[in-house]
Amino acid sequence: MSEQPIGVFDSGVGGLSVLREIHQLLPQESLLYVADSGFVPYGEKPPELIVERSCRIAEFLLEQGAKSLVVACNTATAAAVGELRLRYAVPIIGMEPAVKPATLATRSGVVGVLATTGTLRSARFAALLDRFAGSVRVITQPCPGLVECIERGELDSEPLARLLADYTQPLLEAGCDTLILGCTHYPFLKPLLQRILPADIQLVDTGAAVARQLQNKLREFALLAQGPAQPARFWSSGDAALLQRVLPSLWKETAPLVQELSL
Repeated sequence: MSEQPIGVFDSGVGGLSVLREIHQLLPQESLLYVADSGFVPYGEKPPELIVERSCRIAEFLLEQGAKSLVVACNTATAAAVGELRLRYAVPIIGMEPAVKPATLATRSGVVGVLATTGTLRSARFAALLDRFAGSVRVITQPCPGLVECIERGELDSEPLARLLADYTQPLLEAGCDTLILGCTHYPFLKPLLQRILPADIQLVDTGAAVARQLQNKLREFALLAQGPAQPARFWSSGDAALLQRVLPSLWKETAPLVQELSL
């Protein structure tokens, strides 16, 4: 069973930022990826729908032989990871915004969070703040429109730069020196953010930490593969041709044909 693949899913292409970290840390592991692009973005959807979609995708990935699941989406983790762990007897790794490392990194005592509306209004995020924020001031900023730009492969346009400037300006004015990228789509915006933000602003995300957590969990259950890995396989519940077009810039590995998925 250790040579079976790892299943990873997100509402769209954002989880590819996590998939890249997993592939870098665990190159011997075979990977499956589902972009639920027919329902993107999850951040504005009701929790009940996100739970339903997450369970359907989990069942599909398990049918493909997945030995473990990674919910590479903060909103889906907040809404559905508890239900997934109740239903399926495989290791399941979720995401959460990097509140703890950000509060340790800040020098000004002010941390900003860029995230979807769904993540910011979740009980899981509120509990995270209660647990780790302490005396640090955490300012949240919902970011409608960013996910849709990234889904189109738009990573460096002037309209996108203006949108990011609008979202980050209130955080900077409040004294923020550390910025949490609280959506798996947002790490793809790091180059643009580094261009428009002051040089001393720290950007924090959790993709690498999730890859390490997955490694530890696979080791705990004696599920680490020896390799060699099979080529990654991709599915989309939306426009498969669109995912095919953006894969070269987001995945940066040899990308096979994206298959359409009807769930």
